[in-house]
Amino acid sequence: MPPSEPTKARDRIPLPCILLAMVSLFPPSLAPGQLVQGSMDVHWNAGASDCAATPQPPLQVHPYNSTTFILRENPCSTAEAPFLYLLVGSSKALLIDTGDVVEAGKMPIAQTVMDLLPAPRTSDRQSKIPLVVVHTHGHLDHRRGDSQFQPLPNVEVVPTDLAHIRQYFSFSDWPNGLAQIDLGDRIVDVIPTPGHYPSHLSYYDRQTGLFFSGDFFLPGRLILDDAAADLASANRVADFIRERPVPYVLGGHIELDSNGEQLPLGSHYHPHEHSLQLTKQDLLALPAIVRSFNGFYTQNGVFILYSQTRILLALGFCLMVVLVGFAMLLRWYLRRRQRARRTLTAPHP
Repeated sequence: MPPSEPTKARDRIPLPCILLAMVSLFPPSLAPGQLVQGSMDVHWNAGASDCAATPQPPLQVHPYNSTTFILRENPCSTAEAPFLYLLVGSSKALLIDTGDVVEAGKMPIAQTVMDLLPAPRTSDRQSKIPLVVVHTHGHLDHRRGDSQFQPLPNVEVVPTDLAHIRQYFSFSDWPNGLAQIDLGDRIVDVIPTPGHYPSHLSYYDRQTGLFFSGDFFLPGRLILDDAAADLASANRVADFIRERPVPYVLGGHIELDSNGEQLPLGSHYHPHEHSLQLTKQDLLALPAIVRSFNGFYTQNGVFILYSQTRILLALGFCLMVVLVGFAMLLRWYLRRRQRARRTLTAPHP
């Protein structure tokens, strides 16, 4: 054997190493049905009983994974303490809801979101990928932050009224049908879920399997201003997720403590909160929960169902009865005094 032959043998790279290097250079894509995993290992800021004495950061950001972020506005900044969701694809990003605070100085939601966005793959790293801002619904605590995004370049804010929702997502037979948002290598399904709000939408992220339900379904109070529409939405969602993987259902608020008791309305302190995430089984049970609603106020397990409109009408009726009763009592009292005065001033025989 020539003297140089052993040296060639030592320099030869083993075949397994070559195969391993090739796999690392060309990672396999996700198999159909395989989800990108994430973590819900997070403790949400509880606010404080005295926010002035204990200053709080206005916004908390939890990275579910490297391209999925959960943002929560601090209870000290707003008692609503809503959750917002940022999904990043390869060509654009999607923000679901903008929260309850208008002023950027008090709640830097736009700056925080833009800082989380990557630059386009072909850019000079100075710009950001386009951002689409959508909402679960039009209540102010989910869209007050819109004004922070509207002046920004490469940002599109979708209005919340039904006419714009139908046009933007091409819903020709609302509330039937689905729409899709393509973020680049990431598809998000858009599901009509009216009932809590006439143009309410829920979102399903095919990449993670996360279902974003807004105020349609959350750990707390379920306001049903249109019970028939809400039941139809619950059935529509149950049919949609039945054969799909859903690791977590993420709503717009947490309104319960860890024992399932309601947190006080308007409180800036949320100690021992219930977990944000609900399960696929919880969501599949929603049609039965809505069917148990008596049209006024019902508690089913940890969920409180009520019609805000009917309760306000009932309170208005009760107030009217009280006012009418007070007016009748006042009238009786004045007439009695008038008769008493006449008796005192009448001439005696």
